Amino acid sequence: MNASAQRRVLAISDGVAGNENQAVALAHALGVAPEVVRLSPRAPWRWFAPHRLPGAAHALGNGFMQWLDRGMEEGSALAIGCGRQAALATRLLRESGKGAWQAVQILDPRIAPSHYDLVIAPRHDGLMGDNVITTLGGLNRIDDAWLEQARAAFPALGDLPPPRHALLLGGPTRALDLDRDYWHALARLLRQQLERDGGSLMVSSSRRTPDWLREAVRHAFSGLPVVQWHGPEDGDNPYAGLLGWADLLVVTPDSVNMLSEAAATRVPVWTFTPSAVRGKVGRFVDELQNTGRIGLLGGNPASHAITPLRETLRVAVEIRTRLGWS
Repeated sequence: MNASAQRRVLAISDGVAGNENQAVALAHALGVAPEVVRLSPRAPWRWFAPHRLPGAAHALGNGFMQWLDRGMEEGSALAIGCGRQAALATRLLRESGKGAWQAVQILDPRIAPSHYDLVIAPRHDGLMGDNVITTLGGLNRIDDAWLEQARAAFPALGDLPPPRHALLLGGPTRALDLDRDYWHALARLLRQQLERDGGSLMVSSSRRTPDWLREAVRHAFSGLPVVQWHGPEDGDNPYAGLLGWADLLVVTPDSVNMLSEAAATRVPVWTFTPSAVRGKVGRFVDELQNTGRIGLLGGNPASHAITPLRETLRVAVEIRTRLGWS
């Protein structure tokens, strides 16, 4: 793809925020505002994606079919996918023979990387190949300018007394038993820290946070300066503002994307692991701890200078080189 080519970029996902955000972030790092494609996968094809079964072209909904039918009559196009359903979409576009589609797939597609021009996979996936670019963690758009915009969008958070602690809550996964015992232990340590150091607390839960935990958090920090968001009933989601205004971030270790976003800031990041975190997320947590980017809640703050974890721009530079973008 050269400088004179028409650059049309699709950011393809199943619509899950963690997948869509990575595809969009990579497109912007390449200098292109992408056209966002949210797939509507149908059975039985979605069960086997990205394996190509008969009729797979009709598996992903009309929004995707228009691109597969249209092709690219002029110039060339790049399809960036993230997640298993998107891995079928990017594969179909590349193999369609209609126009000069190139395909970049984020996360291990669970089939041979040779089905794509490039695969972007975190190191904890263990995927290797000549066309594989590895990262430490997930991709995101967080840089200093993004954080400044986040502060401007939520100025009221800046009025909270410092140090402003931000708590980013996930939910139970195969990697972590985020149960009531886990929550009570985390809340006790965090409250002790707030009572010792002063300041305030900002809380944001995710779509994976169970109702019992949302309710428990609402009542856990009475008497302290606290702002909480657990859903639309609490107003606009201030997640970006929490990242922008926090002096310290506490993150439950159940999401690579959430940990990666916290680590992309310039403030200390702590997590809570009373027992080992399992699987790929556990390997990522271990690597962040080994590099000193995150610490354990209740420990001493890092004494070294903080280097933000920002992989997206590095990946974009390598993609431009490998795909021949000038």
